[in-house]
Amino acid sequence: MGQNKLKKFADLDTYKCVLQYPYARLEAEGFPYRGAWREKFFQAHLPVVVELGCGRGEYTVELARKDKDRLYIGIDRKGARIWGGATIAEREGQTNVAFLRTDINLLEHFFAPQEVDELWITFPDPQMSKTRARLVSSMAFTLYKKILRPNGRIHLKTDSPFLYAYTKSLLEVNEISTLLDTADLYGDNGVVLQQIPNIQTQFERQWLSRGKSIKYLSWYLPTDRPSAFVEPKEEPEHDDYHSAPRGYQPTKGEKRYDG
Repeated sequence: MGQNKLKKFADLDTYKCVLQYPYARLEAEGFPYRGAWREKFFQAHLPVVVELGCGRGEYTVELARKDKDRLYIGIDRKGARIWGGATIAEREGQTNVAFLRTDINLLEHFFAPQEVDELWITFPDPQMSKTRARLVSSMAFTLYKKILRPNGRIHLKTDSPFLYAYTKSLLEVNEISTLLDTADLYGDNGVVLQQIPNIQTQFERQWLSRGKSIKYLSWYLPTDRPSAFVEPKEEPEHDDYHSAPRGYQPTKGEKRYDG
């Protein structure tokens, strides 16, 4: 392991805003803030918003900067990724943001029923060949249902035409209405953009510079649904999605989000 990564891991161990709970630690110790994020961790009775697969943490940090009336928690299993956002949150003394390093499949071990008000899913890998691995799927909905408040809101931002089309089909087959829907967030005259936080991640700027459009969907998840969520009978055509082009460097004047 490189010295840079070792330093980042050492930093994370000292950050008050970072909680690191791989499965082994969770099994051995349990999690002290489940059902008590507001009272025990943040000490503020405000809505809880979780970003899944937060990566560098930039979206979580920017959401928390823009909205002091909510508590934001970014989750990712890679410590070296969240170090960037966590470093900035720590440096700025942000009191309404936290980062949880763990596996997303363990969500219900960290949040009690109805403890989360909203979920953000920003630029996830569409997992075109692995439905069970997607952060948007019938299985994912079943997991989210366990922690969201009644009819909690979910936001999705993606550059993948496949994931956008699949999500629309998934919502339709489960009779879930969309709240906001655009296939081109920055090209629809700002109709949808005016209704959500205007934040661009480094990843987002990267794809915009390559001529890709950004898609956005949001919906309320019916947490009181008695029947199981189901999958669409057919999947959309696969696209040319790549999680991160090799050798990508920020464009001139673009700053890396690394703290």
